[in-house]
Amino acid sequence: MYGGFWDNLKNAFKQSNNSLYKLLAINIIVFFVMVVVRVFFTFSGAGGIYQSLRAYLMMPADLSAYIVQPWSILSYMFFHEGIFHILFNMLFLYWFGLLVNEYLGSRKLANLYILGGLAGAVLYVIMYNISPYFSDVLAQSRMLGASAGVYAIVVGAATLAPNTTFQLILLGPVKIKYIAIFYVVIAFVNSAGSNAGGELAHLGGAAMGFMYIRQLQKGNDWGIPIQVIGIFFEKLFEKKPSVKVSYRKKKTYTSSPNYTSTENPKPTSSAKVGEPTQEEIDKILDKIAERGYEALSKDEKRKLFEFSKK
Repeated sequence: MYGGFWDNLKNAFKQSNNSLYKLLAINIIVFFVMVVVRVFFTFSGAGGIYQSLRAYLMMPADLSAYIVQPWSILSYMFFHEGIFHILFNMLFLYWFGLLVNEYLGSRKLANLYILGGLAGAVLYVIMYNISPYFSDVLAQSRMLGASAGVYAIVVGAATLAPNTTFQLILLGPVKIKYIAIFYVVIAFVNSAGSNAGGELAHLGGAAMGFMYIRQLQKGNDWGIPIQVIGIFFEKLFEKKPSVKVSYRKKKTYTSSPNYTSTENPKPTSSAKVGEPTQEEIDKILDKIAERGYEALSKDEKRKLFEFSKK
């Protein structure tokens, strides 16, 4: 993107087209803030206050509880408690997020994360309210974590470029489609276990990741509403630089009586030469889905890169 990992993370909110590092930064900041809050209230003998705050940030399975905290459908996907929980989520978000960002750009990466989190929450609530298996624990069930959004990005990346390989310790090069399939299967197997709610959210996020990319390849962007809201808030908090505008007096030219010209003036145009069209990008995405990113020509990679900066 712009520089090294830590520089990008540190300057996440100072740079545009930087959704991956913004998502990482928000998750990390919320994690450490809540750790400090938990330690403070625990030592002060007011641990109940932290538990109440924690509950209001988590996604409840019970619709009657959700009605009084509608923000939790967003807040839950940025809230972690266990160090290994956030560590693995952020690693997968970073590894696969780089891939999605390279193919689709910063905004669509954010769309995919948010849509995956929403889909995970919806499937979680539906299953807990219709399945007799969860009837005894419905009232007290809540979930937290970025896993649904991360699963959407993992499966989305595998749908875009299934034959891209990652070097895994002990296993060597492995195609990301097999990594995605493995984690989806594990989530399904564990969906009736002790962390059933979290695993259901994983499956919801994974399904959204697949469907979002497939629809995008057909020219339908399900993330446009989220993108519009994101752009609105970006402009709301954007610092507009103070620019001093100066005007220059137009020069006037007089032609010599003996001068004649037969040349036609060059037309001016604001159109950018060589800018990729949506049709070209759709064809490139189809090619990636069929044959992988490595099959693209140098010119196709350039067009995809230019498009991703929009």
